[in-house]
Amino acid sequence: MPKIIGDSLAEHRAETRRRLLAAFGDLLTERGYDAVRLADVATRADIGRTAIYNHFADKEAVLLAFAMDETQRYVDAIREALSEVDGPVERLQTYVRMHVALSREMHMGLGPQLYSLLSRDALLHMREHVIVVESLLRDVLEDGMSQGAFVVDDLRATTALVLACLQSRQVTHPEASERDNAVAVTERFVLRAVGA
Repeated sequence: MPKIIGDSLAEHRAETRRRLLAAFGDLLTERGYDAVRLADVATRADIGRTAIYNHFADKEAVLLAFAMDETQRYVDAIREALSEVDGPVERLQTYVRMHVALSREMHMGLGPQLYSLLSRDALLHMREHVIVVESLLRDVLEDGMSQGAFVVDDLRATTALVLACLQSRQVTHPEASERDNAVAVTERFVLRAVGA
């Protein structure tokens, strides 16, 4: 009989899922999507090889769950940071800083190289997590527009362009002062792009 983790079956399932997603993320970083096998994910998560199928139908399902989990953690962290600042300019600066910081520790934008490997249904599902991220930035920009702090001709296009700028901006400098400078340059660029 398998050992139950936690005090209930619900806790067991939640903890097992958490371990599976963490193991998948580690292996994704180490090997890339193609080289990740579900048996390796189960081994890394310290569960039986077939137990993974009680949670996910296949590797694509694990990837989708992982992407949604990462997105939720990202959105929660940014929302918390935004709740601590006032003013549209400060909120956009916070958004930029948080995005850059979180993209160093999370698997944001799992990469265009994955898109060719995913089914059409999976691609549509992946789009859902992009929409969540877009809406968070769009809310910050709309707030700034309504307060007259930002001049944006096309909110949808500006949101996409700012996200494209941030997603391509990997700040990996080893020195903290260099990272801080790179983030400050990115903030200034984004603020100028919205007329702040």
